[in-house]
Amino acid sequence: MKDFAKGATVAMLTLLSKLVLKKYKPKVVVVTGSVGKTSTKDAIYTALGPFVHVRKSEKSYNSDLGVPLTILGAPNGWNNPFIWLANILGGLSLVLFKHTYPEWLVLEVGVGKPGDMKRIASWLHSDVVVITHFGTVPVHVEFFASKEEIVKEKKQLINTLRKDGLLLLHCEDKEVCALKGDYKDIKVRTYGFRDEADIKGTLPQIIYAKGSRGNDIPTGMSFRVDIAGNSLPISIKGGLGLGHLSGPLAGIALVVDEKFNIVEAGKAFETFALPPARMRLVEGREGSTIIDDTYNSSPVALRAGLEMLASIENHGMKGRKIAVLGDMLELGKHTEEEHREAGRATAKVASILYTIGPRAEFIAKGAIEAGMREDRIVVYRSLIEAIEPIIDIISDTDIILVKGSQSMRMERLVEAIMAHPEDKEKLLCRQEVEWLKKK
Repeated sequence: MKDFAKGATVAMLTLLSKLVLKKYKPKVVVVTGSVGKTSTKDAIYTALGPFVHVRKSEKSYNSDLGVPLTILGAPNGWNNPFIWLANILGGLSLVLFKHTYPEWLVLEVGVGKPGDMKRIASWLHSDVVVITHFGTVPVHVEFFASKEEIVKEKKQLINTLRKDGLLLLHCEDKEVCALKGDYKDIKVRTYGFRDEADIKGTLPQIIYAKGSRGNDIPTGMSFRVDIAGNSLPISIKGGLGLGHLSGPLAGIALVVDEKFNIVEAGKAFETFALPPARMRLVEGREGSTIIDDTYNSSPVALRAGLEMLASIENHGMKGRKIAVLGDMLELGKHTEEEHREAGRATAKVASILYTIGPRAEFIAKGAIEAGMREDRIVVYRSLIEAIEPIIDIISDTDIILVKGSQSMRMERLVEAIMAHPEDKEKLLCRQEVEWLKKK
């Protein structure tokens, strides 16, 4: 009965969404990929903000339920039937009466299993499709026969493009960039930090400031965008990683295509609010710095996090680079080797490694294989038993990367080691009441 009710609700909200799109005719941007969807969606929203009335998907509303909720401007009702009824009535009101409605929608679209993209692509029409990153072993690969099947699934979104639409491809992923040659009859632009990108980023670097203990701490990143002989500086506060820079590049690429003012778009990023738990910088206990990447985990995202940890200039005699890594889920037959490979990569970067969960034990084994000393590695089966020991070892100038798949709930560790837990609702992921009730 519960599945029937959910199916009926999704069907009704989808129908209302189709009618709303037909009535108000907003321009629609859809963003997909295995990594970087949410940050790219948020950045495009920010870039368009100075010029048009725009709405974006909240959090990661990217499913066959989340996409209609965004189109209707409705909240997730979770298990409350009255909220779902209000959502349906609100959608009916949009259809039957004249309301102020966004000129642009920026929608995040993801897949968890075969058929997910086909259902959305069967009714959604878009003006811009953005593909971020496929990765060698994408998230959710466990539910597909191969990586190629995931790529095929996500490419279906391109079929939603209108005849005069724009396909934006992230050139850091060579496989994504190569799609440019497959679509000769539509407008295609590429963005990234590679020379072949149409909208090219250059000079990415970490921004540092003096911490409370007098040490240099990372506070964000800066880069430049090269466009037709001009160079536009952009700074992003509160996070690390090229993932936070590629999103603004995608936003600038769209601004260029729409012939909006790129300087004004660049200024909009001065107040860009990064999504929680995606390489976010959080002040930690004892003057430490946390890199909170706890929203989810996959091999390509973990590799990027470790590369960024390696690039940080960690000053001070006590300063250490600590990696706290939880299980990566939904990798199927790739599970053991991808965790071992993560361990081998960690051994090159971290001073201390903590692993959380049974799958993450292979991270520890991979680190030992790569020459990391065993007395620098601590293995825990569960998060609860790891929290107090990790609190006890933190000292000033430590840089702590925390990452794991969603169900590992690694944000609970970040809450325990952050300097100001009273800010958790603003800074951490999964702080909604429904999530907090879950074990």
